[in-house]
Amino acid sequence: MFWFLLISLAVVVAAVTLAVVGSGGDGSGGAATGGLADASPDLLDEPLPSDRPVSRRDVDGLRLPVTARGYRMQQVDDILDRLGAELAERDARIAELESALAGAQAAAMGRADAYGGHREYGGHAGAGGAVERPDER
Repeated sequence: MFWFLLISLAVVVAAVTLAVVGSGGDGSGGAATGGLADASPDLLDEPLPSDRPVSRRDVDGLRLPVTARGYRMQQVDDILDRLGAELAERDARIAELESALAGAQAAAMGRADAYGGHREYGGHAGAGGAVERPDER
């Protein structure tokens, strides 16, 4: 009885192995011959859009593939470099706009000082509610 079970087990294992691996005549071993389909690569083609700036939705939807030892270091480094460069670019643009705003505010204050100060301190309101300049009285 033992030998019968042992031979039966060997036959079943061999049949399952042939079914999974495939015994096709072309030797490709792919799904076309009855075997398993090739696994898709575990790499992202382009994890972040290259044609526009990265948005919050892009970062929220980002899923990095996991390998046996964790994440693919090169892919994570590339993504972090891209995000760091875009943040630096946005910070520089914000600083530029804040500087331009401060310059415009200083210029506006300089014009207000030339006409006697702010609205509360210089001139008085005429009938139309507009502030009259001291030289228009």
